[in-house]
Amino acid sequence: MPDNKEFNSPASEITPQTLFNSRRQFMRLAAATAAVGVLPGMADAKALPKLHYTRNKSLSTSETKTTPYDVTHYTNFYEFDTSKFTPYAYASQLKTRPWTITIDGEVKKRKVVDIDRLIKLAPLEERIYRMRCVEGWAMVIPWLGYPLSKLLKQVQLTSRAKYVEFISLEDPLQMPNQQTDVLQWPYREGLRLDEAMNPLTLLTVGLYGERLPNQNGAPVRVVVPWKYGFKSPKSIVQIRLVEYPTTTSWMLASPTEYGFYANVNPLVDHPRWSQATEQRIGEHGRRDTLLFNGYGKYVEKLYIGMNLVDYF
Repeated sequence: MPDNKEFNSPASEITPQTLFNSRRQFMRLAAATAAVGVLPGMADAKALPKLHYTRNKSLSTSETKTTPYDVTHYTNFYEFDTSKFTPYAYASQLKTRPWTITIDGEVKKRKVVDIDRLIKLAPLEERIYRMRCVEGWAMVIPWLGYPLSKLLKQVQLTSRAKYVEFISLEDPLQMPNQQTDVLQWPYREGLRLDEAMNPLTLLTVGLYGERLPNQNGAPVRVVVPWKYGFKSPKSIVQIRLVEYPTTTSWMLASPTEYGFYANVNPLVDHPRWSQATEQRIGEHGRRDTLLFNGYGKYVEKLYIGMNLVDYF
């Protein structure tokens, strides 16, 4: 793990309360980094055709949405920086066209799909999901996308396909923090096949009715709302069907702190802080953490008989 203050601070200091409820820090940062490029990293997205979608009410929470400003200005994207406040500026240099995703591995029909064709493969839905990060902060975000299962069904999986591996872009010239060893690059994540095929798992291309901003994982990412945020990989270039579970980037960095499953669980503490409560950005005080982030009725059947403390 990197030796920086954020990762060695107690949970209460990871993001001070004053930063949740004040825009002054954001505005100072915007002024200091304006020379980096167009803010907040949406130049490519604004030049593209508008997305059309319908609201999936049955899978959306009715909770108050986090503001677009907070969603796009407070992000985890280690390829650009370990700070939460700077990726929105540094990511402005990322070029998201042309962009393709390769789907291969244990499949009968390998695909290389252009991102704009990918967007047209199925009708887009808006789903308002609760999102919870391992550091203790949380948001409610309206994502645009469609079930990942619809894409995976098109490549005809072999009988050996048991897991899904996601590989993000590796380009140190565009993603300057990849010139450091804070993680092993490219970023890799993984899901069990039944997790990937769950209706909640969203192949995501937008938020708040617009295309994904660069700092939120443009042009395409996966969103898995019952797991901690690092299980939702950004700027994906490859999806591999594999027989064995992926050793993910965070497992490589610190296997005692980050497991393969990473289900939101108030009973399983991070070694350096409790996971029993969360700080919803934009709110005062803390909320109790919900098992599976409140999505138990959709996913608890996936883990019947598993010890969720051992399989963290």
